Amino acid sequence: MEPKIIKTKDEMRAWSRSIRSQGKTIGLVPTMGYLHHGHLSLITQAQKHTHHVVVSIYVNPGQFAVTEDLSTYPTDFHGDIQKLKSIGGVDVVFNPHDLYDYGVNTTTTEDININNNNNNNRGETVSCLEGETRHETWVRVEGLEKGLCGKSRPVFFRGVATVVAKLLNIVEPDVAVFGKKDYQQWRVIQRMVRDLDFAVKVIGSELTREEDGLAMSSRNVHLSPQERDQALSISRALFEAKSAANKGEKIVGGLRRSVIESIEAAGGKIDYVEIVDQESLEAVEEIKNGVVVCVAAWFGKVRLIDNMEIDVL
Repeated sequence: MEPKIIKTKDEMRAWSRSIRSQGKTIGLVPTMGYLHHGHLSLITQAQKHTHHVVVSIYVNPGQFAVTEDLSTYPTDFHGDIQKLKSIGGVDVVFNPHDLYDYGVNTTTTEDININNNNNNNRGETVSCLEGETRHETWVRVEGLEKGLCGKSRPVFFRGVATVVAKLLNIVEPDVAVFGKKDYQQWRVIQRMVRDLDFAVKVIGSELTREEDGLAMSSRNVHLSPQERDQALSISRALFEAKSAANKGEKIVGGLRRSVIESIEAAGGKIDYVEIVDQESLEAVEEIKNGVVVCVAAWFGKVRLIDNMEIDVL
């Protein structure tokens, strides 16, 4: 069955409230499109918890800095719809064109304009904005957003949290599912929902990997064959770190160095390798139960992230 495509906030709210009036529950899977099996696994997770599933497809300009890859972010709206049809069980695709008016003098305007001009694969463009006054409200999760990706992408999490808050307000789901590949993002959204009393349960779905171990990502398409092969060093280093921890390794510095050396030896450029508490995302002094090894590394022009939860018995 082909999902219903909704473009506007009013229509999306009307659909959700009609479903909820029938005593049915709604699950939301927020995406930026260019769907892969990792996204589809999130949908499967949402289906287990709710009667109806909404998938949002919205490339969010607010999470990209002026130097980042918004204009080249891959899109294939028609292909996304075909993938959703193939798995079934998706009732609505919410595909707004605009969710936030950045004005004409912001650092992201040039990228936004470039991206909108390249919008051929996203179907009809329908604005979700009202009025002519630019938006100026941002949602910040001040502690959790600072480390890891927040160090090199300082505007990323305010853009994510703000647009996710808007999606939750528009769709009004009972459950929202996020992938653990974007580990910090998942924790930021969990904290935002708790702190602001959103009536939604946030579920973290396990990271999905290719058969050879590479974490699934829409950005993988930009890797050359050689870079893709080199990028396998990330998952290999993470699995080796988990094995070492399970064998009794307690020293954070040694484990961290081994991960860095493995990735750099394969040609990767490290953004960060950190071992942090799974909930607070604060650095730990020793390997213990409930930590996660988080990695961001560049291969060519592609920045990849990955992580490995470690639960030492």
